[in-house]
Amino acid sequence: MSSSNMSSPKPVAPVTGLELPICVTCGVQYDAPRSDCPVCLDERQYVAWAGQQWTSLAELRASGRSGRLREEGPGVIGVGVDPSVAVGQRALLIRSPSGNVLWDCVGYLDDDLAAEIEELGGISAIAVSHPHFYGVMTEWGRAFGAPVYIHAADRDWVGRPDPTIEYWDGDIQLIAPGMTLINAGTHFDGGTVLHWADDPEGRGALFSGDIFMVVMDRRWVSFMYSIPNFIPERPSTIRRALELVEPFDFARIYGAFWGRVVAADGAAALRRSADRYLRFALDDEA
Repeated sequence: MSSSNMSSPKPVAPVTGLELPICVTCGVQYDAPRSDCPVCLDERQYVAWAGQQWTSLAELRASGRSGRLREEGPGVIGVGVDPSVAVGQRALLIRSPSGNVLWDCVGYLDDDLAAEIEELGGISAIAVSHPHFYGVMTEWGRAFGAPVYIHAADRDWVGRPDPTIEYWDGDIQLIAPGMTLINAGTHFDGGTVLHWADDPEGRGALFSGDIFMVVMDRRWVSFMYSIPNFIPERPSTIRRALELVEPFDFARIYGAFWGRVVAADGAAALRRSADRYLRFALDDEA
């Protein structure tokens, strides 16, 4: 990674896919018009009750939407859309001396938002947790000249393939100093979390999207195969995820939505949350 935080702002590349179709329900952009959205046809998501609907970046811009930036934690800036698009998640700009990393993505980008982020040091790499949060990730990767890291197990869900997308295999992948992707495998086979070892507090942070979902009681997380359809995750999958994350220390867990952050004791919160989940999931087997 380059030391983009220390450099002067530079122009970002223009958006080239203004008219490409974006699913209204999930916010994923595709490379050509189509009649259906595979992400929404999957049992983890849903087709809107009124049927499949499409929009585009051009339409979203014309609707009056704008980017929203807000601090979510030490060295972490939330990146969202107002009014929200599709699922309503916010991405997170992790401000590292070795180069900013964008964690997860949204279904929107405009020139003003890109310029604001460039003022903050730009983006050196993008990593996305799972298909529901792909949004317009190809546009983001092209605009900032940044690689977009996607686990290879979820390759078939990518709606707009592009050379900016880098598929990685295996359990872990270092993408920058102190930045490690972990294939937790919950929610999707390629479901990924990001560990930041060098956060400003010096205690470590885990960025989980809804692979580990920070719940309303922000001392806890949960594990779902499908969130909107209330399908629980498999116990064996959760156990594997815990084994992979166990070696990493972290105090904070950043979830998928505004304010969904476990602010302290994150590693212990993950473990006790898994213990509680498994206790209920396996109760009939005891």
